[in-house]
Amino acid sequence: MEKRTEAHLSTIRQGDVVALVGDFDAQSISDLVALVDRGVILVPLSAGTQSDHEYFFETASVDWVVSNGSVLRRQQVGSHRLLEELKNREHSGLILFSTGTTGRPKAILHDMTMFLRRFSTPRPTLRTLSFLMFDHIGGINTLFHTLFNGGVVIVPPDRSVQGVLAMCSDHNVEVLPTTPTFLRLMLLSGLVLEAIPKSVKVITYGTERMDQPTLSELCKQLPDVDFRQTYGMSELGILRVKSRSRDSLFMHVGGEGVEIRVDEGVLKIRSETRMLGYLNSESPFDQDGWYDTRDLVEQSGEFVKIIGRTTEVINVGGLKFVASEVERVALEYPGIAMVQVFPKDNPVTGQHCELTAMMVDGCELNLAEFKSYLKAKLPSHMVPLRIREGAVVVNHRFKRV
Repeated sequence: MEKRTEAHLSTIRQGDVVALVGDFDAQSISDLVALVDRGVILVPLSAGTQSDHEYFFETASVDWVVSNGSVLRRQQVGSHRLLEELKNREHSGLILFSTGTTGRPKAILHDMTMFLRRFSTPRPTLRTLSFLMFDHIGGINTLFHTLFNGGVVIVPPDRSVQGVLAMCSDHNVEVLPTTPTFLRLMLLSGLVLEAIPKSVKVITYGTERMDQPTLSELCKQLPDVDFRQTYGMSELGILRVKSRSRDSLFMHVGGEGVEIRVDEGVLKIRSETRMLGYLNSESPFDQDGWYDTRDLVEQSGEFVKIIGRTTEVINVGGLKFVASEVERVALEYPGIAMVQVFPKDNPVTGQHCELTAMMVDGCELNLAEFKSYLKAKLPSHMVPLRIREGAVVVNHRFKRV
């Protein structure tokens, strides 16, 4: 590898805020490690968020942009209090941006020095495909876990189902980190049985809620693969999670320095690895350090199962339910690839729900039959008032938008 990293990054100083636009390719990883060694405040970004990069640069007070072989200096006016506090400690930092669907993305600041301490204890590692994105806390966590433990990172040329499965086969991948949306698309491709090699021992899924029909079918088709749910968020870091069983959505969330509680069905977490704060918003932690995840959960002893989000609660004439309950039933209908249920204002009932269904290639939706099916399976207030056939939008992180 050429010496571009040392030569071009040498002018960057400790405490500078550096945006690194890349992916988990050799050069980006080399740059990332070199920058962390220099003690910078790192802002990893991916090409998929290009339209927001200028906003990210301004919000994070970026001094340097490293991208496509160039190192560009930016002139910044002023800085945030939390950035100055981190620089005064002479600690490196990490800034990640949220992917919320409402409002502008939030700039999440971590103390990188503290973030890296979790990797000081040696742990077993396997040949891992870097599916989660370069700007995602799960992707960064997987990279450092693998590097600190002497493992191997396999980088797919693209994150299509065909591209990922080809890399698994060509490079004897043992761990495949994914999202529920990707796994649903993988099932629909019909390639599960023929394209997933025997080398794959573990498939993990996280970043969004998984549906039971998808997990059950995957466990049936891949009886020798261990399916594990992951759970975390940029504000808190990646948490230790143990699934109750490979085909169960119930999980135990915890680990050193992590406490959980459930208030009125909502999961709240207190963690020692939490962020320092937002650079462009108020702190989301209460006075005792608890974070409201807004995840609605069902409890079973020490295990919890995510059933939806507080933002997904639909209120029809005073009767409340979450969109995921309708989606679960709809996904069991033959020919349905993916669905999305959302609320709409209603002058009579306050709200009603509507549904978009994406069909498997070659299948057509008979609206009358599908609505009859939903009426037979759901209480009347949960039956969508309007059903349309169309695409369910998936973003660059393989999450439903």
